[in-house]
Amino acid sequence: MTATLLLNASYEPLRIISWKKALTLLFAGKVEVIEEYDQQVHAITFAIKLPSIIRLLKYVRVKNFNRVKFSRANIYARDDYTCQYCGKKFPSEDLTFDHVVPVAMGGQKRWDNIVAACFRCNHRKGGRTPDDAGMRLVRQPTEPHWLPAFHVTFRLKSPPESWRDYLYWNIELDI
Repeated sequence: MTATLLLNASYEPLRIISWKKALTLLFAGKVEVIEEYDQQVHAITFAIKLPSIIRLLKYVRVKNFNRVKFSRANIYARDDYTCQYCGKKFPSEDLTFDHVVPVAMGGQKRWDNIVAACFRCNHRKGGRTPDDAGMRLVRQPTEPHWLPAFHVTFRLKSPPESWRDYLYWNIELDI
């Protein structure tokens, strides 16, 4: 699959979409093509190059931009991929999240009650509070307040060179 970078009308990166979705948006008249790949898709009566970067013609407001989205990935990022019970760092696939006050005891799914935990510590704590389990938190969980100017996470090892001007806004360039 060839991926396409979708930009807002203001040229801010929004997301990565499939080339099929990109062509659907193009034929619907909702986007313009900024960059193309050398690859083509052939139909009976025409051929079209696959879009590498497209830009929306109308600006789309990004909702909840003033708050960090509550998600597993952002919990891990807030806790620096560190188990909040043993203090060891882990890759994301070796972490889970834990309710400090278990749901069975009235604990809620909120920033101040969820922490990153390794499987071993999560199992050891079980359905108890840290005090009841004889465990201590590395630090108390709070809602993160880091809001970069714009942060997009892409799961690509090497994005196409044509995307460079649109993705790397916050790094120093060697000139």
